[in-house]
Amino acid sequence: MSWLPAWLTLELELTRPWWLLGLLALPVLALYYRWSLVDFARWQRIASLGVRTAIVVLLILGLAGLAILRPTRELFVVFAVDRSESAGAAANQKADEFVSRAAALAGGNRYVVLPFAAAPGPARDGAEFVKALEEAAQAAKARPSPIPPADLAVPEGGQGLDRKGTDLAAALETAAAVIPPFYVPRIVLLSDGNATAGDAQKTAASFGGKVAVMTSPLPERDLPEVQLSAVNTPAQVQQGEPFNVEVVIDSNHDDDAGKIEVYRGDVKAADQAVKLKKGENRLVLKQTIEAGGLVPITARLRGYRDTLLDNNSDFGLAAVSGKPRVLLLESDPDQAKQLVWALAEQNIQVDVRPPRGAPEKLAELQNYDLLILSNVPATALSLRQMDVARTYVRDLGGGLIMMGGDQSFGLGGYYKTSLEEILPVRSDFQKEKEKPSLAMMLVIDKSGSMGGEKIEMAKDAARAAVELLGPSDKVGVLAFEGENFWVSELHPCSDKGFVLDRIAQLEAGGGTVMAPAMEEAFETLRGAVAKLKHVILLTDGVSAPGDFEGIAQSMAAERITVSTVAMGGDADQALLEEIARLGKGRFYVADDPGQVPQIFAKETVTASKSAINEQPFSAALIRPTKVLSEIRLDEAPFLLGYVITRPKPTAEVILATESGDPLLAWWRYGLGISVAFTSDAKPRWAAEWLSWPQFGQFWAQVVRHALRKAEAKGTYVQIKRTGREAVVALDAVEPSGRFLNQAQTELTLIDPTLTTRKLEMAQSAPGRYEARFDATRAGSYQLVFSQTRDSQLIGRQSRGLAVGYPDELRLKPVNAEQLRQIAATTGGRADVKPEDVFTPPEKSALRAVPLWPVLATAALLLFMIDVALRRIDFSRTSRFTPASFFPWR
Repeated sequence: MSWLPAWLTLELELTRPWWLLGLLALPVLALYYRWSLVDFARWQRIASLGVRTAIVVLLILGLAGLAILRPTRELFVVFAVDRSESAGAAANQKADEFVSRAAALAGGNRYVVLPFAAAPGPARDGAEFVKALEEAAQAAKARPSPIPPADLAVPEGGQGLDRKGTDLAAALETAAAVIPPFYVPRIVLLSDGNATAGDAQKTAASFGGKVAVMTSPLPERDLPEVQLSAVNTPAQVQQGEPFNVEVVIDSNHDDDAGKIEVYRGDVKAADQAVKLKKGENRLVLKQTIEAGGLVPITARLRGYRDTLLDNNSDFGLAAVSGKPRVLLLESDPDQAKQLVWALAEQNIQVDVRPPRGAPEKLAELQNYDLLILSNVPATALSLRQMDVARTYVRDLGGGLIMMGGDQSFGLGGYYKTSLEEILPVRSDFQKEKEKPSLAMMLVIDKSGSMGGEKIEMAKDAARAAVELLGPSDKVGVLAFEGENFWVSELHPCSDKGFVLDRIAQLEAGGGTVMAPAMEEAFETLRGAVAKLKHVILLTDGVSAPGDFEGIAQSMAAERITVSTVAMGGDADQALLEEIARLGKGRFYVADDPGQVPQIFAKETVTASKSAINEQPFSAALIRPTKVLSEIRLDEAPFLLGYVITRPKPTAEVILATESGDPLLAWWRYGLGISVAFTSDAKPRWAAEWLSWPQFGQFWAQVVRHALRKAEAKGTYVQIKRTGREAVVALDAVEPSGRFLNQAQTELTLIDPTLTTRKLEMAQSAPGRYEARFDATRAGSYQLVFSQTRDSQLIGRQSRGLAVGYPDELRLKPVNAEQLRQIAATTGGRADVKPEDVFTPPEKSALRAVPLWPVLATAALLLFMIDVALRRIDFSRTSRFTPASFFPWR
């Protein structure tokens, strides 16, 4: 079509084509012509109609965005600059120099800089970026004092980025999205080519050759660097049998100045000097583990010439099988000797700790098959420790036994806690009518410092206390700051709803004046009719002076007990402790506001003196079970007391007291079993049971029932972590030797934050099931595999995955091959020089030139013509008219 005029070969486009619907209004103009009353010549009216139609068409085309597409070779370049931690000072300097030199040759082309690491940052105007580099260089020259090592400084554009990762794929996708239309697109990738996430090759292929990517490799770190690359342990070892631990160390220099330490759990197992050579170093150590469970093997580097310290430690997990292992938390460890000895005789290993030794990490609790709480109050456990125990039972199949005592169940403040959720019994109970009535005052600090979470926890605590009281009890809530405020005056608990509604209105604000509130609570309780009277005082600060000791002594003289709670470290703990001592109550320190509801619940049940029955009784078998089939309970001696509880609807009550209250109950909670024994196994209530010949057998059988079940035979688990993803494969074989196929296989995954996910494992080969999950967070991942077929559980396996420091901190050579492949896939160039970045492209882009100015001008001219056609009768003003040429007019 070269014979056509140039203007006929131009390409056009409409940027807003929906405006073309306006052309539907053209018939209205024809109606105007037909019904027009203007007495002009017919040709003039037709001409006016044509001009108006042209005006409307021109305006609609302008609104529709009619534009001419003209070829252009103007470039829009995105410099994607790697600012991750694997890029050291030399790499950052080279990248900055590259951008500066290339920018000087940009000419009329446009360019921006896109810093990236684990995720892309915001794109910055290229000229502004270069100017910032120049200003930083001048400031560095003018700085008189020495600066920190350049390898540790945050480079320009690296602020606000998560530098512990490199996602080349995300960087390329974002860079392509930044480029506006009507330019020739070009991306310059400045990186060492080592990605920790994403598939850069796949992203490059998705461009389809439309966006060229040039690559320039950045150098690896040149400062001294030593890293502990891996701690390789067998996936499964036998208790007491020796096994090898392989420690892999990488170094970019020879070094003989340091040593390596290896820890088996918390015990140091090795400490030796190791001479490192440049490159990879492997050290094999022989270890033996006497305890079962998942045991972390941790290695640490000390004393080497090094720049980054975060990669000097790593760990692996060894699953140790052997004797059942039990963790017993006992408020008085000396009282647990008889139970420990009895279980040891039954080949069950027991570790005894005080409550403060409760595991805060799931990986530590996973080393045990059962957790026993013996007379441990909720106030001695943190919220995280209770959450860890719940996750251990629910998701990992661990067992839990809670024993009774004067600090257990309701007396321990477990009402509405995550541990009460696990138990087969409830901590709140129906108070017997013959039990003494209680009048209780809650005196709560509502000063300004109690705002936010503190006041909310105080309200939750007050609600919990009210809910635990019986209908014959009375409760009042008095708040104080500069003055006293009755939230709810002393009110019968037969109408708890009234008090609960008033508590919800409590708000913080004001100073701290405590003595008048104590005095008013005292006067209120002194006039109350009740056999038991108690005050709970809560504050988080230091009160104005007052006769606190005198008021407390007056309360004690009137048989009113006082317990105090110090919320946080700013409270006057010495004063509160003295008030509790004089008031014959208890003193608590709540470092975490979340502990306050447990403290109030414990105090309420303790003060009511109705949760304990200390009359001798015989255990009655309510529900026969194989667990106790060999136990002659009719020959069992008396127990001397127990804690009163209520069974939950689906719990199995095995043993009961003579009053019908639960003594031994259990149920399945998630994957595990939870057991409640409301008496104890110590001299206080079980003094006669300790000499019973079947005492050890009874507890061994109950413990074995609650233990985490033995792992299935014929299964083998492999866990491999690549980049930020972990791949899990489970191979299963039936006892007959055939592959186990078509089994429903589920993976329960618990990450280091205790977040639980359930993943279906798909069968990928005979007997093999696989799943993938994201493993970017450092720490221990707990994995539980369960297989079922025809709704029957076939087997269960537990494993762990150790994730140390991020892959970004690992020593790696420049991945030049990755960069070359990205360039080749997109039609770009590898190892590009700054001088080549803005070389004219071979391809051109079509740039839209809007035509609305031309169309608007043409419409304006036609509008003037139309005005003339509508105002002037050309048939009278001209001798020659178009009628001369149209005789049929």
